Amino acid sequence: MSEGKKIRRGLTRRRVLGTASLLPLAALAPDLLSESRAIAAGSAYRYFNTHQAAVIDAATRRIAPGPSDDILETGHPGAHECDVVRYIDTMLSMFDHRIPRLFAGGPWSNRHSAGRNHMKTFVMPDRAQAQAWRTRVKALQMTYRDGVKSLDAHADGDFTRASKFQQDLILAKSGVAAFTTVLFGHTIEGMYSNPEYDGNKGLAGWKEIDYPGDIQPRGYTAEEMAAIDVDVIDPTGIVALVLAEFPTVAQALASGVWRG
Repeated sequence: MSEGKKIRRGLTRRRVLGTASLLPLAALAPDLLSESRAIAAGSAYRYFNTHQAAVIDAATRRIAPGPSDDILETGHPGAHECDVVRYIDTMLSMFDHRIPRLFAGGPWSNRHSAGRNHMKTFVMPDRAQAQAWRTRVKALQMTYRDGVKSLDAHADGDFTRASKFQQDLILAKSGVAAFTTVLFGHTIEGMYSNPEYDGNKGLAGWKEIDYPGDIQPRGYTAEEMAAIDVDVIDPTGIVALVLAEFPTVAQALASGVWRG
């Protein structure tokens, strides 16, 4: 058996998701200030109310289960451990800040160097960018509001009370598929994006797939580049697996872009 086949056979569900994050993802979007404050009143989140956050948490746990969701995932972080709900909530409440949480600054973080984390200081979008994102926000807010209502409706009123098996069936239903596709993309983003966007808590997602993250200004040495196992970093085999497993999701991901 070739080394490449050994690697692919040993892929975990999470490593597939991590590699899928290298693909262009569904367009990210934020929220409007006044509406986000009204909806999130009484919640620990800026946009989601308590029930909405619980439904999204339950749904993303089925997409990327962690140790508390599946005994086979013991020792491996899932959507909950990476704080995917917080990532999505920050995305939806992006304009609830003087400088929208849209473009993390630069030139680099302090993850591989001493000094300031420049990426924590977000960059103000220009007027055209802000307007475009506000338009996307409106549509994505509706997608999440309607998506939560749909999940609840298919679960006799409360998705969080359904069994894990029932939740899986609901997420696969044709009437919910479009929302599941959006949620799938955002789950990947929340697990593997730069932590400045409030996901990938404690760099758990990156650590799980052995990704060092942004490594500027140090960069890689010639020796490090030469030592990289091509079979590991070449996503061809894994992407094929994703395409076979999630054809409609992969098609949706292929049409989007990263935020950061």
